[in-house]
Amino acid sequence: MNLPEGFAVWLTGMPASGKSSITGELVKLLHGHDVSVVVLESDEMRKILTPGPTYSDEERSRFYRALVQIGSLITRSGINVIFDATANKREYRDQARQTIGKFVEVYVLCPQDICIKRDPKGIYAQAALKIATNVPGIQAAYEPPLRPELTLDGQALPALEAANIINTLKKLSYL
Repeated sequence: MNLPEGFAVWLTGMPASGKSSITGELVKLLHGHDVSVVVLESDEMRKILTPGPTYSDEERSRFYRALVQIGSLITRSGINVIFDATANKREYRDQARQTIGKFVEVYVLCPQDICIKRDPKGIYAQAALKIATNVPGIQAAYEPPLRPELTLDGQALPALEAANIINTLKKLSYL
Protein backbone atom coordinates (compact mmCIF):
# COMPACT_ATOMS: atom_id res chain seq x y z
CA MET A 1 0.00 0.00 0.00
CA ASN A 2 1.45 3.36 -1.06
CA LEU A 3 0.46 6.12 1.32
CA PRO A 4 0.88 9.76 0.33
CA GLU A 5 3.95 11.21 1.99
CA GLY A 6 3.39 13.38 5.04
CA PHE A 7 4.98 16.79 5.33
CA ALA A 8 7.58 17.94 7.84
CA VAL A 9 7.92 21.39 9.37
CA TRP A 10 11.17 22.19 11.17
CA LEU A 11 10.98 25.12 13.57
CA THR A 12 14.50 26.33 14.23
CA GLY A 13 15.83 29.27 16.18
CA MET A 14 17.84 30.14 19.24
CA PRO A 15 16.89 28.48 22.53
CA ALA A 16 13.86 30.29 24.02
CA SER A 17 13.03 32.00 20.71
CA GLY A 18 9.42 30.81 20.79
CA LYS A 19 9.62 27.53 18.84
CA SER A 20 7.69 25.45 21.37
CA SER A 21 4.96 28.07 21.86
CA ILE A 22 4.43 28.31 18.11
CA THR A 23 4.53 24.51 17.80
CA GLY A 24 1.77 24.17 20.40
CA GLU A 25 -0.43 26.61 18.50
CA LEU A 26 0.38 24.94 15.17
CA VAL A 27 -0.71 21.56 16.51
CA LYS A 28 -4.05 23.07 17.61
CA LEU A 29 -4.60 24.65 14.19
CA LEU A 30 -3.71 21.45 12.35
CA HIS A 31 -6.05 19.41 14.53
CA GLY A 32 -8.74 22.00 13.73
CA HIS A 33 -8.18 21.14 10.05
CA ASP A 34 -8.43 17.40 10.89
CA VAL A 35 -4.72 17.01 10.19
CA SER A 36 -2.82 14.74 12.56
CA VAL A 37 0.80 15.42 13.36
CA VAL A 38 3.64 14.00 15.44
CA VAL A 39 5.85 16.48 17.27
CA LEU A 40 9.52 15.53 17.58
CA GLU A 41 10.63 17.88 20.34
CA SER A 42 14.37 17.77 20.94
CA ASP A 43 14.31 17.64 24.77
CA GLU A 44 11.82 14.77 24.73
CA MET A 45 13.69 12.90 22.00
CA ARG A 46 16.98 13.30 23.85
CA LYS A 47 15.51 11.32 26.76
CA ILE A 48 15.32 8.37 24.36
CA LEU A 49 18.25 8.91 22.00
CA THR A 50 20.88 10.48 24.28
CA PRO A 51 19.95 10.07 27.94
CA GLY A 52 22.41 12.09 30.01
CA PRO A 53 23.34 14.32 27.05
CA THR A 54 26.70 16.07 26.91
CA TYR A 55 25.70 18.33 23.98
CA SER A 56 29.10 17.80 22.37
CA ASP A 57 29.34 18.44 18.63
CA GLU A 58 29.73 14.71 17.96
CA GLU A 59 26.73 13.80 20.09
CA ARG A 60 24.62 16.54 18.48
CA SER A 61 25.51 15.24 15.02
CA ARG A 62 24.45 11.71 15.99
CA PHE A 63 21.30 12.99 17.66
CA TYR A 64 20.17 15.07 14.69
CA ARG A 65 20.97 12.30 12.19
CA ALA A 66 18.75 9.98 14.21
CA LEU A 67 16.03 12.63 14.57
CA VAL A 68 15.99 13.21 10.81
CA GLN A 69 15.77 9.46 10.14
CA ILE A 70 12.86 9.10 12.56
CA GLY A 71 11.08 12.05 10.95
CA SER A 72 11.72 10.61 7.50
CA LEU A 73 10.28 7.21 8.47
CA ILE A 74 7.20 8.87 9.91
CA THR A 75 6.55 11.08 6.87
CA ARG A 76 7.04 8.12 4.51
CA SER A 77 4.26 6.42 6.49
CA GLY A 78 1.93 9.27 5.53
CA ILE A 79 2.09 11.02 8.89
CA ASN A 80 3.01 14.69 9.27
CA VAL A 81 5.87 15.77 11.54
CA ILE A 82 6.84 18.94 13.34
CA PHE A 83 10.47 19.16 14.43
CA ASP A 84 10.66 21.48 17.45
CA ALA A 85 14.44 21.65 17.72
CA THR A 86 17.13 24.33 17.68
CA ALA A 87 19.39 22.30 15.36
CA ASN A 88 22.14 24.91 15.64
CA LYS A 89 23.96 23.80 12.46
CA ARG A 90 22.48 24.19 8.99
CA GLU A 91 23.77 20.76 8.02
CA TYR A 92 21.30 19.12 10.43
CA ARG A 93 18.32 20.86 8.85
CA ASP A 94 19.72 20.45 5.33
CA GLN A 95 19.90 16.71 5.91
CA ALA A 96 16.18 16.73 6.68
CA ARG A 97 15.50 18.82 3.56
CA GLN A 98 17.41 16.28 1.43
CA THR A 99 15.72 13.29 3.07
CA ILE A 100 12.09 14.43 3.37
CA GLY A 101 10.23 15.33 0.18
CA LYS A 102 7.66 17.72 1.67
CA PHE A 103 9.87 19.81 3.92
CA VAL A 104 9.35 23.31 5.31
CA GLU A 105 12.03 25.12 7.29
CA VAL A 106 10.68 27.80 9.60
CA TYR A 107 13.10 30.23 11.23
CA VAL A 108 11.85 31.70 14.50
CA LEU A 109 13.81 34.93 14.75
CA CYS A 110 14.13 36.49 18.18
CA PRO A 111 16.79 38.82 19.59
CA GLN A 112 19.21 37.04 21.89
CA ASP A 113 18.53 39.43 24.78
CA ILE A 114 14.83 38.47 24.66
CA CYS A 115 15.72 34.76 24.55
CA ILE A 116 17.98 35.24 27.58
CA LYS A 117 15.21 37.08 29.48
CA ARG A 118 12.72 34.29 28.72
CA ASP A 119 15.08 31.37 29.47
CA PRO A 120 12.31 29.02 30.70
CA LYS A 121 14.69 26.06 31.04
CA GLY A 122 17.55 28.03 32.60
CA ILE A 123 19.88 27.26 29.68
CA TYR A 124 21.38 30.73 29.45
CA ALA A 125 21.73 31.00 33.23
CA GLN A 126 23.62 27.70 33.21
CA ALA A 127 25.88 29.00 30.43
CA ALA A 128 26.61 32.15 32.44
CA LEU A 129 27.58 29.98 35.43
CA LYS A 130 29.65 27.71 33.13
CA ILE A 131 27.47 24.74 34.12
CA ALA A 132 26.41 24.39 30.48
CA THR A 133 29.33 24.76 28.09
CA ASN A 134 27.91 24.33 24.58
CA VAL A 135 24.78 26.52 24.42
CA PRO A 136 23.89 27.65 20.88
CA GLY A 137 24.41 31.38 20.49
CA ILE A 138 26.66 31.55 23.56
CA GLN A 139 29.47 28.98 23.43
CA ALA A 140 28.32 27.17 20.27
CA ALA A 141 27.46 28.81 16.96
CA TYR A 142 23.86 29.06 15.82
CA GLU A 143 23.69 29.05 12.02
CA PRO A 144 20.43 30.64 10.88
CA PRO A 145 18.83 29.23 7.75
CA LEU A 146 19.95 30.78 4.47
CA ARG A 147 16.64 30.30 2.64
CA PRO A 148 13.87 29.20 4.99
CA GLU A 149 10.40 28.85 3.53
CA LEU A 150 9.21 31.14 6.31
CA THR A 151 10.73 33.49 8.90
CA LEU A 152 8.61 34.21 11.96
CA ASP A 153 8.83 36.83 14.69
CA GLY A 154 9.52 35.08 17.98
CA GLN A 155 8.07 38.09 19.83
CA ALA A 156 4.71 37.98 18.01
CA LEU A 157 1.67 36.08 19.22
CA PRO A 158 2.38 32.36 18.71
CA ALA A 159 -1.14 31.74 17.35
CA LEU A 160 -0.64 34.34 14.61
CA GLU A 161 2.72 32.89 13.65
CA ALA A 162 1.25 29.36 13.60
CA ALA A 163 -1.41 30.68 11.19
CA ASN A 164 1.43 31.89 8.94
CA ILE A 165 2.78 28.33 8.86
CA ILE A 166 -0.67 27.01 7.92
CA ASN A 167 -0.82 29.54 5.06
CA THR A 168 2.61 28.42 3.84
CA LEU A 169 1.55 24.75 3.96
CA LYS A 170 -1.51 25.62 1.90
CA LYS A 171 0.56 27.60 -0.66
CA LEU A 172 2.82 24.58 -1.06
CA SER A 173 -0.25 22.33 -1.45
CA TYR A 174 0.79 20.29 1.59
CA LEU A 175 -2.61 21.01 3.17
